[in-house]
Amino acid sequence: MKKDLEYKLIVILLSFLPISIIIGQAVSLLNIVIISIFIITKIIILKNYDFTKSQSFILLLILYLYLLFNTFISLDAGFSFLRNFGFVRFILLFLAVNYFFFYFKNQVFFLKVWSLVILIVLIDSYIEYSFGSNILGYGYGKDNYKERIVSFFKDEPIVAGYLNGFFFLILGSLLSINLKKSQNNKMFIICIILSLLFLTCVIMTGERSNTIKATIGLSIFYFINSKFSIKQRLIIFLSLILVIVTVVSSSSYLKYRYMERIINPILSSDKRENFLKENIYIKHYNSGYAVFKNYPWFGVGNKNYRNETNNNRFTKKNYFPDTHPHQIYLEFLSEHGIVGTIFFLSIIFFLIFKNIKSCITSKNSLQLGAFSFLIINFLPILPSGAFFSDFNITLFFINFSIFIACNPSSNIFNNKSDDN
Repeated sequence: MKKDLEYKLIVILLSFLPISIIIGQAVSLLNIVIISIFIITKIIILKNYDFTKSQSFILLLILYLYLLFNTFISLDAGFSFLRNFGFVRFILLFLAVNYFFFYFKNQVFFLKVWSLVILIVLIDSYIEYSFGSNILGYGYGKDNYKERIVSFFKDEPIVAGYLNGFFFLILGSLLSINLKKSQNNKMFIICIILSLLFLTCVIMTGERSNTIKATIGLSIFYFINSKFSIKQRLIIFLSLILVIVTVVSSSSYLKYRYMERIINPILSSDKRENFLKENIYIKHYNSGYAVFKNYPWFGVGNKNYRNETNNNRFTKKNYFPDTHPHQIYLEFLSEHGIVGTIFFLSIIFFLIFKNIKSCITSKNSLQLGAFSFLIINFLPILPSGAFFSDFNITLFFINFSIFIACNPSSNIFNNKSDDN
């Protein structure tokens, strides 16, 4: 009875994660704090601390110590403190997800809830694209984003990033269902249809970077997944290309956004020079690089980019004031320098690629879905949101936690997890 109540509690908390992100940062934070309290309490009751010997857990603690160190070397520790100190909640989320996957065999329910939430967001986005407003009355043309889809996020065009954060997990969970051989083709068709609906929706949002990430993520997922034949992979690839061409061609706004703003200026020698000079993302990149050049070893400190560029916009060349340089590697270099960037990313990449072999050999589709999302976060050149912002880092650690937790060979509560 006690274990049944415990299961229901953690399932409710995990199920609420995608909903809490939609509601807002405060609710998302509160949800993760409650999950953190749950896992701390459970660990104390169990008095089983073997997980602390796990390489994954130890490396995350080292990352946390580095971030605390980063606070003290920041230009202004006040900007960095809460973000760096608060990173501990993601370590506790990581623990909770690993605990859940290790101690409870029925892990399907919360993924079903996630699937329902994402399906609702997809339908809502299609409604907004078709009628100009979503089911709550939010829509393009009402704020500053013209025809970009916002769905339930009201005044932020981040719905594509949100869908990316959960869809690959849902796709992986569908393929993790044990089916008879006769049902495999049906599941293949279902996954293809859902993937094309997902990609179409992401394209319609007008979020160009997330469209590229979604396309690459789907390609990684299907081409690495040994559950699909070469013929099926080819069908998927051609379908993705067909959807991109069809959807972009169907809308003058999308053609303008994808073709006129990006592809044509890059391909045209006449427009390329002006594009490189005037494009806002190029200005962000130049600014990020300028901050990095001025603070090459340890950067300005987490969340201090906004402080540095706003306060010195008129005195330092190439500074373009904003909260972050809109590119993940330039964000790390400008705020953490060479030392911090190599240290942080080396640990993250090690933990990801250390487990990819077991992911493929075990044919763990849920783990592969998480892997696909994690990789598209680190694509070079493409614009990106701030990695350490609450929205992005929450999506990242949900996927990272499941990536490690859902495979017994990597789950930190498995005493043999570091033997492979």
